Amino acid sequence: MSKRFLGTWKLVSSEHFDDYMRALGVGLATRKLGNLAKPSVTISKKGDVITIRTESTFKNTEISFKLGQEFEETTADNRKAKTVITLERGSLNQVQKWDGKETTIKRKLVDGKMVVECKMKGVVCTRIYEKV
Repeated sequence: MSKRFLGTWKLVSSEHFDDYMRALGVGLATRKLGNLAKPSVTISKKGDVITIRTESTFKNTEISFKLGQEFEETTADNRKAKTVITLERGSLNQVQKWDGKETTIKRKLVDGKMVVECKMKGVVCTRIYEKV
């Protein structure tokens, strides 16, 4: 994994996040809170274990994983997912599966920013983070 991913990132723009949360099945009240949140994301690595910690006024989450190994994740909206994260062509690709559904979250570095693309049922959400 590129060391350029490591560090703390702050959300600076978000497009279609409400549509993405709706596609996930997130309720209205939680979507409103989620849309207001401006999370920071800290990515760290110790040995071959990567940790992604997301902090906001709404909710804090943390996942630790090894690339390519499935793990159980409780998402910010409380879904219990089986998740695998891989590194492909410089992108961290996260696939969450639950209740016969699937979403992908792709993190890539573009011009020094972390661009996060979330896809679910044809809905594409793009969130851009700048390094703190």
